[in-house]
Amino acid sequence: MKNIIKVTAGSLFISAMIACGGGSGIEIKKAKLEELKAKQSEIAAEIKALETEIATSGDSTNSGNEKRKMVAIAPLEASTFEKYIDVQGRVDGDENVVLSAKVPASVIKIHVRAGDPVKKGQTLATLDGEIVKTQIKDLETNYKLVAEVFNKQKSLWEKGVGSEIQFLQAKTNKESLEQKLATLKENLDMYVISSPITGTVDEVNLKEGQMAAPGMPAIRVVNFAKLKVKADLAETYAPEVKSGNAVVIQFPDLNKEYRTNLHYSGRSIDQLNRTFKIEADLPSSPEYIPNMIAVVKVISYRNTNALVVPMSLVQESDGAKIVYVADKASKKAVKRTVTLGKVYNGKAEITSGLKAGDLIITAGYNDLNDQESIEF
Repeated sequence: MKNIIKVTAGSLFISAMIACGGGSGIEIKKAKLEELKAKQSEIAAEIKALETEIATSGDSTNSGNEKRKMVAIAPLEASTFEKYIDVQGRVDGDENVVLSAKVPASVIKIHVRAGDPVKKGQTLATLDGEIVKTQIKDLETNYKLVAEVFNKQKSLWEKGVGSEIQFLQAKTNKESLEQKLATLKENLDMYVISSPITGTVDEVNLKEGQMAAPGMPAIRVVNFAKLKVKADLAETYAPEVKSGNAVVIQFPDLNKEYRTNLHYSGRSIDQLNRTFKIEADLPSSPEYIPNMIAVVKVISYRNTNALVVPMSLVQESDGAKIVYVADKASKKAVKRTVTLGKVYNGKAEITSGLKAGDLIITAGYNDLNDQESIEF
């Protein structure tokens, strides 16, 4: 009523000024402007008062004037959750040997090339053993004479001719030369590099005419039918990792992965780096090469019926972990206190607080309040 009186009074004042011819046109416009500003302020105050009254009244019917926050939702479904222990490993052969010369000598002949299949005992390279061969020939010549003397002495001894000492000396000389010949022939074998396994020549680091020496890598032979991946794990994981654990082996260079189980988990800790060894078998494949880098992911925990949410959706509120879900009927955001299980790679296992079918708010959850109106 007061507003109407004020407006009427202002209008009468302006009308009186026009009727009496008083005041200029500018003054009339200024008076009119003041009147309109007064109306605007009064209307704004009334709008604000009504909005406050509606907001505090608990009316959820939303006549169309209530503001709703836009969010995105996704239904929560049970899935498999796995927690891995990641470590870098390498491909190795179960039979992977690097051969070297047993004695220092020059290389006379190389009999194989990289990629050649070889059998156990096959000669791979021959070294210069001429000195030993010459010694063997000399001994063989002497041995013929000594053997002939022994045979004659033995024949006489059997007939009762000659002394026992002569017979024993002839026998001793013969046996001594036999032993020396056997030793020299064994030494001659040291001038040959042969394969101890059946496999494939992977590397040849020798050249004909080159000097070979003990300890210097000469030829590598690998049995590609028996490959495996090796890795070293920190001792902190020893209680979680055992032989038989499932494992995922990834090959970044091949863009491949292979699932298998650990066939070996070491039970002793290296004193220097505080690690223990793990191994997993690989299938035979020409793609897998010894010393190739592999990422070994040991599965230390697995739940095939887990409720999993991204860690980014889990917030802190008064020391508790919370996740916002959407109530489809009322279109309200509902704050749920949750309990986390295992966490891996940005994902969390929810052990309580949520259930399958809940509509998780996946976008727009920042600055949300419990029971806040939402649109999705």
